[in-house]
Parts: sequence; C-alpha cells; structure tokens
Amino acid sequence: MSPRFDAIGLVVSDMAASVTFYRRLGFAFPEGAEREPHAEAALPGGLRLLLDTEDTVRSFHPGWQSPSGGGRHSLALRCDDAAEVDGVYAELVGAGYTGELKPWDAFWGQRYAVVQDPDGHGVDLFAPLT
Repeated sequence: MSPRFDAIGLVVSDMAASVTFYRRLGFAFPEGAEREPHAEAALPGGLRLLLDTEDTVRSFHPGWQSPSGGGRHSLALRCDDAAEVDGVYAELVGAGYTGELKPWDAFWGQRYAVVQDPDGHGVDLFAPLT
C-alpha cells in the first residue's frame, strides 16, 4: 500500500461565496459549481481543491461541528513578485474579503500577506523578495 497526496479539502458554509472567492484567485471550478454541495478544481501537478458544504459533511458524519477559534491551516499561493502580492491583496480586500495580515517584507525573504476566504480559512499570498 502506498497512499499518495491527491487533494486538499475545505468545508464551506456558502458554496457560491467560496467558489466566487477561489475563482478570483484563478481556481477553475466548472460552471454551475456554485450551486452544488461538492465542487472540485484541478490544481497544477494533478492535485485538486475540494469544497464541501457543511450539510454535505453532516450527511455522512452527523456529529460534525464547525470548528471554532483560530485556524491551523492555510492555502499558500505564490505570486510572481511583490507587486502582485500587494495587488491581489488590495483587490480582495477591496471586494470585501477580510485582510488578516497586510503585505509586508518578511524576515525570511518574502513579500507576504494573508486574506481570509468567506469561511475564515487563511489564504497566504507570497513572493520571493529580489
């Protein structure tokens, strides 16, 4: 047996809001995905991003409850350069999404920022500093 990494799954409260957010970041969800209880977008290298509504998860795991408190995971998206980090952050915050950490030059050599998706999942934006 040799399990292999295949997908990243997120539980979402509002599929349409989540699909809209991730499409803004370039994730190619199929047309109509915003109306489905489960949606998938192919990622580079053959991985997939999976979104499932809370009701979908409860359909097979009746005791599931939405976690509370701070997140322990995030998706990290590499940008081409520092200007793109700043631009994507500004575009998302300007569209009403929550900026968790404004762009800054991190001591580890990256331009770095964090925006939250509609469910509060962290989405890290970064680019190497030149």
